[in-house]
Amino acid sequence: MKLVFASNNKNKLQEIRHQLPQDIELLSLEDIGCHEDIPETADTIEGNAILKADYVTKNYGYDCFADDTGLEVDALNGAPGVYSARYAGEQKDANDNMDKLLQELEGNTNRKAHFKTVIALNSNGQQHLFTGIVNGVITTEKAGKEGFGYDPIFKPEGLDLTFAQISLAEKALLSHRGRAVAQLIAFLKS
Repeated sequence: MKLVFASNNKNKLQEIRHQLPQDIELLSLEDIGCHEDIPETADTIEGNAILKADYVTKNYGYDCFADDTGLEVDALNGAPGVYSARYAGEQKDANDNMDKLLQELEGNTNRKAHFKTVIALNSNGQQHLFTGIVNGVITTEKAGKEGFGYDPIFKPEGLDLTFAQISLAEKALLSHRGRAVAQLIAFLKS
């Protein structure tokens, strides 16, 4: 089975390929000749996942799935949320985003946050949504070299390490994206 993942984010592609069974071949946007930056103009995480999946299906005719992820921090009323990738500006720089978030939480004792990933699957003319959420806390400083995005400052519940301090295999079992992808795989196999 071939399935298009509506992303050119190499980190996301690697995480998802790591989880998928051997019989599912994952194609990126680059693989199907889509080089445009698909607009993410929705005001929800679900909405952006749907926009990206619908764009590929409409313009390229493929069954596909797309994801959108947000980090929602309690003390910031859910921010950065849908703006997580560009929290510190349109340059979408992970270090700038983390620095801004750490600065905004400086001195705040409420460091609770959660990551939320929504996957929109367009398959056989139908759309299905899968949601993965992981609760945790924002650390006071960066730790770890693995992962990407906010991983160096996010400790999931029940673990005394950040996502950037654990392996890809461990992260797949615990993470928001891992949980959403597991639901997607279960659906595809059923």
